[in-house]
Amino acid sequence: MEFFDSHSHYNDDKFDEDREELIRKTKEEGISRWNCVGYDVESSRFSVDLARKYPFIYAICGVSPNDVPDGLEGIDTMVEQIRELIVQDDKKRIVAVGEIGLDYYWNKENKEIQKRLFERQIEMANDYRLPIVIHTREAVEDTLTMLKEHPVEKRGVFHCCPLNRELVKEALKLDFFISFAGPITFKNAKNAEEIVKMVPMNRMLIETDSPYLAPEPKRGSRNDSRNVRLVAQKIADFKGISLEEVAEQSYRNALTIFGKISQK
Repeated sequence: MEFFDSHSHYNDDKFDEDREELIRKTKEEGISRWNCVGYDVESSRFSVDLARKYPFIYAICGVSPNDVPDGLEGIDTMVEQIRELIVQDDKKRIVAVGEIGLDYYWNKENKEIQKRLFERQIEMANDYRLPIVIHTREAVEDTLTMLKEHPVEKRGVFHCCPLNRELVKEALKLDFFISFAGPITFKNAKNAEEIVKMVPMNRMLIETDSPYLAPEPKRGSRNDSRNVRLVAQKIADFKGISLEEVAEQSYRNALTIFGKISQK
């Protein structure tokens, strides 16, 4: 049984003390592949370096809405730096642009800057025929509006998808994939079973968002890609199918959306 963790942050400093040992253990314990996702220029560079070192890790590069510059003038610089990473990616280790999007939970005063950065990165993804990986929090309406006004040629993924019926419904209409993480396992998760059942198996991914959002029963601890099994098991429970089915289909889906990945 193979697992693909579609979203992790092994570039985070919480892994500094034991990163290499943890990567080795994760691979040995049956997590076949995973994506290391950037959220700013520095973390995106780190993701590429990690993906070059380990053939089973892939890089996703972008600037998140929580890492936007103070003014519009800084957007061009950031986007060009990410673009440079993509252009220089001769080993084809970058499989998407992300995580990008809108976040009005942490940042309510810079909505226009967030939108502009989101738009520029969608344009960049289209330029290089890459999918996007979306972070959205308390910004569902604006996120969907942006995607309709600025179509993404290679589709994308709603990472750690909020348990919002309208978002999932519209995201599926846009032909996006839905990725579920630890929060669907939380005891206080609202609508988790209903939302998971809304998503067809051929449009679903699993992730950890490591080192954050560890699933039950490990909630509160440092998360890592080995815990993606717990997310998959919860989906299997909700849908009344086997863990093997969830692992196999989500793995196949990851290969589909992150199309540069070799299937060997």
